[in-house]
Amino acid sequence: MRVGVRVPPCAPLPELVEFVQEAERRGFDDVWFPDSQLLWRDVFATAAAAAAGTSRIGLGTAVTNVVTRHPSVVAGAARTVAELAPGRFVLGVGVGNSSVAPVGLAPSTRSGLRAGLTAIRRLLSGEETGFGDARTRLRDPVPVPIHVAASGPRNLRLAGELADGAILLSGVAPDPLAAAMRQVADGAVGRDAVPITVSAFCRITGTVRRDARELKPVCLSIAANGGAEFLEKAGVGVRVPERLPDLSPDLLHAESWESAIRACESFVDDDAAELFARRFCLYGTADEIAGRLTGLRQAGVSGVLLQEVGSYELPRTLVADFAELVPVAESRGGDRPSR
Repeated sequence: MRVGVRVPPCAPLPELVEFVQEAERRGFDDVWFPDSQLLWRDVFATAAAAAAGTSRIGLGTAVTNVVTRHPSVVAGAARTVAELAPGRFVLGVGVGNSSVAPVGLAPSTRSGLRAGLTAIRRLLSGEETGFGDARTRLRDPVPVPIHVAASGPRNLRLAGELADGAILLSGVAPDPLAAAMRQVADGAVGRDAVPITVSAFCRITGTVRRDARELKPVCLSIAANGGAEFLEKAGVGVRVPERLPDLSPDLLHAESWESAIRACESFVDDDAAELFARRFCLYGTADEIAGRLTGLRQAGVSGVLLQEVGSYELPRTLVADFAELVPVAESRGGDRPSR
């Protein structure tokens, strides 16, 4: 099972490249860069710089979108990075969240995402593609794997139907994960199995209850965006206010994560945060997390995308701590699949 880490492009490019080089030296398989043009450095420029500075580690967008970026722009950028890192680059695409809302746009509809993915695929394959009355093709195309990030059933099925991989946003709790994987498989009827990457917040700790406090903004954000019933079924009770705490630019990308935690204290109690950490995230001792990784691999998961909370610091603690765990996970899981 491949082990990757989310790296927000929150630092100057030379520092980012040095960090990716460190992740490569420590044995990580992949780094994934989120895309939000007002919060971070450009995702494709970041991936290109990282490609030029590394030789082995996989690189991916997690994720870009087809709202702020036209599909033809996405295809051209992906082709460029793939040329710098042959066989190492994956194009992750989703509906767009922090990239679209700050500029007054809405996330992709399912039909819009489908159309964008289809256009990108055709362009990267060298096929002629239509945009309105225009017909065009991409010069010097390079095949690039496309992974779709999804949490709802319709987009999970879309990932199974069209993508080369699915990035699941529902965490590592066994029942929701199994349900999400079934949705992807339903969409992939008639195709080979679609590789599954599971995104999860991660912290190696012997004091889960204390450290789970940092997940309160994540819990409230999920509940406020239609996930309250989903969390309630798992025993994670969240009181959703009529209006979310007013933090810039939003709760999940707050400039001060400690302020975001304090703002959520009255809506997510310590018991709920701890249960969320234990069920949906990879929080625990090294042995506990290694065991959960083994369970994910046995369930058919091909990769994990590890995250730290917050958006404006490189995940140095996660990379340093988890690097000590990678040999343990490898000893339980055997060889890792290629991209």
